[in-house]
Amino acid sequence: MRLNTVGVIVMLALGIVAVPLAADAQQAAKVPRIGRLTFDRADSQRSQYFREVFRQGLREFGWVDGQNITIEWRSAEERAERFPDLAAELVRLKVDVIVVSGGEQALRAVKEATTTIPIVMTGPDPGRAGLVASLARPGGNITGLSLMAPEGGHKRLELLKEAVPQAAHVTVLWNAANPFKALEWQETQVAAQVLGVTLHSVEVRGPDDFDGVFATMARERPDALLTFADFLTLPHQRRIVDFATQHRLPLISEIKEFAVAGGLMTYGASLPALQRRVAYYLNVARKKPQSPCEPYKIRLTRDHVPTRACRSSSL
Repeated sequence: MRLNTVGVIVMLALGIVAVPLAADAQQAAKVPRIGRLTFDRADSQRSQYFREVFRQGLREFGWVDGQNITIEWRSAEERAERFPDLAAELVRLKVDVIVVSGGEQALRAVKEATTTIPIVMTGPDPGRAGLVASLARPGGNITGLSLMAPEGGHKRLELLKEAVPQAAHVTVLWNAANPFKALEWQETQVAAQVLGVTLHSVEVRGPDDFDGVFATMARERPDALLTFADFLTLPHQRRIVDFATQHRLPLISEIKEFAVAGGLMTYGASLPALQRRVAYYLNVARKKPQSPCEPYKIRLTRDHVPTRACRSSSL
């Protein structure tokens, strides 16, 4: 059985800020510094993988960490309350630009720490949280890439229903502390009413909550599992996929890596592609400071359903 997944990443089209990545002749001795703020544990395999993807993207444009640029890595170690202190630390280091992933809490912390250092965000729509004026004209010192995840909630549930017609009761695993995911939950509830699916919300708010929600799902035995991917659930994707496999639950999410790890399918963005696009974005800003960047066009990706997932869910 083959199912397609579609990844959509939308760039904040205008309002690009000047990112001084290039040192001119008078500043030849100055090595540009990029601040990088994330949620993951710095020593995790996943974190190391995405760091290397980011470095590779920069190298494609001639930027090599430790040679002609310096990347200041800061990780919240899965503790969102650390974001304000880490953001303030990057500002004190006087980095030239800060690249942020980690959801609304990370972006808000950096925005509150500086109004002058350019901020490039990756994640959900910051306009919905009031962090920018709009996607088309963000204004201020924030720009970047948006996953636009809530808009895909209806489509993900529709695809799951097509793949598993008998799925009448679907458990939704999500981070209730993330306002963006609350929007996605609302969107998915609307879809469930249209499709005649009963949803059950199981919520996590921190890394210590997963054991409890797994026990809850094991008792309730749903027909399928829908996981909202964000900075909290993504580091635990292997545990989530293993649980779904063990309990023969078809699993869908919006991030391609869930399918790669063994889930049934995904509809959403590719995180490695997102990291590489940030590198492209910084390079364009270097070449054309103070000029608008062309919109990032819709990007389609195709992935196969892993054989393991089909066997495990009896598809």
